Amino acid sequence: MINIQNKKAYYDYFIHDKFEVGIELIGCEVKSIRQGKMNLRDSYVSIDNGELFLKQAHISPYENKDGFGDVDAYRKRKLLAHKSEIAKLKKSTEQKGFSIVPLKAYFKNGKVKLEIAIASGKKNYDKRQSIKENEAKRKMSEV
Repeated sequence: MINIQNKKAYYDYFIHDKFEVGIELIGCEVKSIRQGKMNLRDSYVSIDNGELFLKQAHISPYENKDGFGDVDAYRKRKLLAHKSEIAKLKKSTEQKGFSIVPLKAYFKNGKVKLEIAIASGKKNYDKRQSIKENEAKRKMSEV
């Protein structure tokens, strides 16, 4: 099972609410994702004219192109969600300090799904606290 995660999002943000959305892709991009060649590290989700778009996500070009030609690896991709979900996301991002970040991409019933979340940024001291907690958990599991 292909599961591409954005581990940096959990380090840089407090995750508040998660949503599952579809993503509009070209066939060769789906084949690339099946090979695990997608990077969500510096990507983000924006709302333009009532639609969700994934920006700065990198999908490597598929080696055995089947007539599609060159596709920009960093192009913006439309996300598919219900209007009520989009309204909730828009309302929460209008508050200061909140943004929408992609957490992971996976296949569900043959379709690529993206898990996005409403998140707020962590300060440096919050990040240090998270590291301390993770190290404490690791030490407890070793004992």
